[in-house]
Amino acid sequence: MVGADQDITRIADAARIAKDGDTVLILPGEYRGDVAVWHQKELTIRGLGDGPVLIADGKNAEGKAIWVIRNGDFSIDNIEFRGARVEDGNGAGIRFERGRLAISRSRFIDNQMGLLTANSPEAELSITDSLFAQAPDQAAPLPHLLYVGRIARLEITGSRFHNGHHGHLVKTRARENHIRYNLILDGPGGKASYELDLPNGGIAYVVGNIIGQSDTTENPVLIAYGAEGDAWPENALYLSHNTLISDRLTGGLFLRVWKDALPADVEVTGINNLTVGLGLFTLAAPGRFSGNIPLPPWTLDTATLDFAIGENSLLRRLGKPPPEDSPLRPTAEFSLPNGTREINAPERWAPGALQRSY
Repeated sequence: MVGADQDITRIADAARIAKDGDTVLILPGEYRGDVAVWHQKELTIRGLGDGPVLIADGKNAEGKAIWVIRNGDFSIDNIEFRGARVEDGNGAGIRFERGRLAISRSRFIDNQMGLLTANSPEAELSITDSLFAQAPDQAAPLPHLLYVGRIARLEITGSRFHNGHHGHLVKTRARENHIRYNLILDGPGGKASYELDLPNGGIAYVVGNIIGQSDTTENPVLIAYGAEGDAWPENALYLSHNTLISDRLTGGLFLRVWKDALPADVEVTGINNLTVGLGLFTLAAPGRFSGNIPLPPWTLDTATLDFAIGENSLLRRLGKPPPEDSPLRPTAEFSLPNGTREINAPERWAPGALQRSY
């Protein structure tokens, strides 16, 4: 147990003495400059109550992050990481180097990199019901809210990303990506580049997300695939039941696939996606597309985050039934402020990320 009135008052001390298999509980409150390197092979770290807030306050672990996860099987729940800064500009809330890391109900605010991984081909990262926001005004290196290196697997579910600056909201080089039921929406005043960047291809399932760029975006592309060439033997992008929004007054590209940088047999599939605003979707990407519906600008109210489709909307007649038992078939929806709600298969599928009407 860590807290101001406990025997252990500093997280760094808990990181030093914890044994493999322990659970570290951290009481609510601000922990300033309390940075740590975690060397354990198996550990659970959980914030209690409203959760502790870790404020870098000019400190860092190994010139990398507020926390460094060296190499183990870690579960981190209900922790806030704020204000990471280091000399090389890559200061992260968490630097994840090797092993497996599961993040839940946590918050990454105003860090040079919200969470940054190393290039460990066996590593796995899952993020659930978490928040990444407020990238700092930094030109180089670009500040990404989430930057995943060449790891084996990434899963993001029920999480929110907003207010980028120069960099991307989500950038992942993982071999396999499962990005489901998230709100990846830059928001008013956001200046992110790509909202979702998969620069090295790989396998990517992008299902049931609300993804949007603001009118102050610094790049017209929402989803980018293969911009830096392939790094994996298998490359396929599957987009299903996403709501893609561009508030850019001069239009944008909802999807861009760098075909010339990828193998000739790369597979791109898009079904039942809803595009809102001025822009191109299928024309900027080779592949198989069906049931994708465009809507005019400002049809949905991004300011109030109201993306529901009316019960009697004509859109409910236009979706294509996704295949039974397919990974492209949504089983949940994003739910504010962070999280998901389960859904049953509706009588008539609507395009986009939400099937509910309220």
